[in-house]
Amino acid sequence: MADEQQANFNLKKIYIKDASFESPMSPQSFLQQQTPEVDIQLDISHSQPDEAHYEVVLTITVTAKSEENTVFLCEVQQAGLFQIAGVPEQEMPMVLEIACPNILLPYVRQTIDDLVGKGGFPQMLIHPVNFEGLFQQKALASQKPEGAVN
Repeated sequence: MADEQQANFNLKKIYIKDASFESPMSPQSFLQQQTPEVDIQLDISHSQPDEAHYEVVLTITVTAKSEENTVFLCEVQQAGLFQIAGVPEQEMPMVLEIACPNILLPYVRQTIDDLVGKGGFPQMLIHPVNFEGLFQQKALASQKPEGAVN
């Protein structure tokens, strides 16, 4: 009988690695009637601080602009320390880029909403994210040869 190690996935800690909020146009931005255009960018990074632990960082950057002017900029790096063992090496990218960010998303959404609200702006709701779809897109993009045309 083969000695199969059972997969072990434990969340050890959730923490804010970095957070910033800027409102360079205030107080003028509060006097405008125009609704700013909002752009949301997302990034996932991960590292392995020791043999048994992985740090996953979900970064969300929200930029609100009115014409060419930045109304506010909010960036949060929500991190989690995960103890992961017994997961086959080929499945680790899925765990680190799908399962872990799914756990971190509600925390980063709340932090962004808090920062934007404390900055004097209306509630900022970040929509749910399909991390599996993003992972598949990333995998497909990495398979295309450079210079390939769709």
